[in-house]
Amino acid sequence: MRIGFIGGGNMATALLGGLLAQGMPAEAMRVVEPSAPQREALQQRFGIAAFERADRAALDGVDLVLLAVKPQHMREAIAALPPLSGEVLVVSIAAGIRARDLSRWLGGHQRVVRAMPNTPALVGKGITGLAALPGAGRADRAMAEQVLGAVGPTVWVDDESMLDAVTAVSGSGPAYVFLFIEALEQGALALGLDAAQARALALHTVAGAAQLALQSGEPPATLRERVTSKGGTTAAALAVMEAGELRRLVADALAAAQRRSVELGDEFGQS
Repeated sequence: MRIGFIGGGNMATALLGGLLAQGMPAEAMRVVEPSAPQREALQQRFGIAAFERADRAALDGVDLVLLAVKPQHMREAIAALPPLSGEVLVVSIAAGIRARDLSRWLGGHQRVVRAMPNTPALVGKGITGLAALPGAGRADRAMAEQVLGAVGPTVWVDDESMLDAVTAVSGSGPAYVFLFIEALEQGALALGLDAAQARALALHTVAGAAQLALQSGEPPATLRERVTSKGGTTAAALAVMEAGELRRLVADALAAAQRRSVELGDEFGQS
């Protein structure tokens, strides 16, 4: 498989590093990046070919074009592409832009997969939601999964509209976790711990709990119950959270994020 990246920002960099770590040769990948300093950085770090423009020389012979530009720059980036062979798979990691709109902007190209990764991909701990147009077959899905799987597990949805829910849960989700860490740290400071202690306790508590949940395979509810003794300190804290309707607040937040994802898809797809 030969891959042409359109855009060499943080997520593309994470994918390049992940693919190289999995054994893909540098010669199989190339990047189109307008910024000269970023091109040079990518060449030096990964030993890959980097181009200023998405011309025929940059994309000659690629099997997969990965669109890794900001959503507001996607139309411009696609307009700059040379005509793509029907054999080329197009994968987009731009948030909010629907696969059918990408296909339309690409002149009806049907081999399109839309991906929704998240920022933990930057440290190889991401998770990506994927959806494909009907024109993308089993081999296309396998290629897309191989590329995005370089930075973490993948989850396929049959209906692309469900990527709005994926966006609400995992795409935006790291920010929710960061907010909780921030609140935990601030609460620790209020209890008299110093800044270094508060930061370490908050970060490692969240990281350790998540790792325990991943490795145990047990439902989070079971793990929660196991550390909640009747009448104990944990029960006292959880009672406050339940009284504040934390579950409803989280559900409402996800619903708001999903609605905004739908709105962004409508806005980006208008033209």
